[in-house]
Amino acid sequence: MTNDIDADQGLFTHIPVLLDEAVGALAIVPDGVYVDGTFGRGGHSQKILQQLGAAGRLWVFDKDPQAIRSASALKDRRMEAVHGNFAEMARVLCEHGAPMVDGVLLDLGISSPQIDDATRGFSYRFDAPLDMRMDNSQGISAQEWLASADEITIKKVIYEYSEERFAGQIAKKIVATRADRPISTTRELAQIIHASVKGGPGQQDSTSRTFQAIRIHINQELAHLKDGLKAASAVLKPGGRLAVISFHSLEDRIVKQFMRGDMSRDTVKTTLRGVRFLPPETLVSDWCELRKYTASEAERSRNPRARSAVLRVATKR
Repeated sequence: MTNDIDADQGLFTHIPVLLDEAVGALAIVPDGVYVDGTFGRGGHSQKILQQLGAAGRLWVFDKDPQAIRSASALKDRRMEAVHGNFAEMARVLCEHGAPMVDGVLLDLGISSPQIDDATRGFSYRFDAPLDMRMDNSQGISAQEWLASADEITIKKVIYEYSEERFAGQIAKKIVATRADRPISTTRELAQIIHASVKGGPGQQDSTSRTFQAIRIHINQELAHLKDGLKAASAVLKPGGRLAVISFHSLEDRIVKQFMRGDMSRDTVKTTLRGVRFLPPETLVSDWCELRKYTASEAERSRNPRARSAVLRVATKR
């Protein structure tokens, strides 16, 4: 994502990856009903609203209280903002008596404003409290989890959510360090990782992977993704579109297998290895017209984060 600062509001803003492709894939109709399950700072939502007529409706969800404040600032009567996980969309829409929707968009992972706000504790580029919660109004922080989880659990989380080959060494060092002092900042965690990994450029990669793995665990991102995909299927009308942007292989594999129908047979795994694929002819899917997009060379040049982005689109049967 491309970052800048809103000088008037002092807020971090961003331009979403694959913006035109993702919104275009929804095939917006002016009087349609749509869900943006990851509002962020509203890039996708604003583009959807530009294509909606007076009778159109947009439901937006986000776990981040700051994102919901940004959504409320739009003051568009066609839009309803919900502070919550997109996995809750079916329940929320049902409770409000909303009709079946024409399209659902999910832009997964962490947003640029969250990364660039040092106080959130997502990035090792800053020395900040070790938080990592997307919704910092509830749940336990990364600091609290690292203070209480046993070595085997820490190792398992780091390996399964990043396939970091030094997961064992990193977990062991975390446990040894916390016996002497609390691990309370991002810099302290980064230093522990560096001390656990052999020298060279691989240290930064290990740090990035470990931070990613802990963040995924703290926010239960993959479990919520599975629930969110099922919720999207429940609220979409026949012919409705589901568009999902992912940024790493764990997310993308879940999305791909869901659209193929594998999840109904419980074959989706959340590790990079050991994934069991069923023969395509045996799959039963509620989806058709499956499409995949990646960023253009021009977008990748402008925005390095776009290099790993994958957009998958499917139509509800």
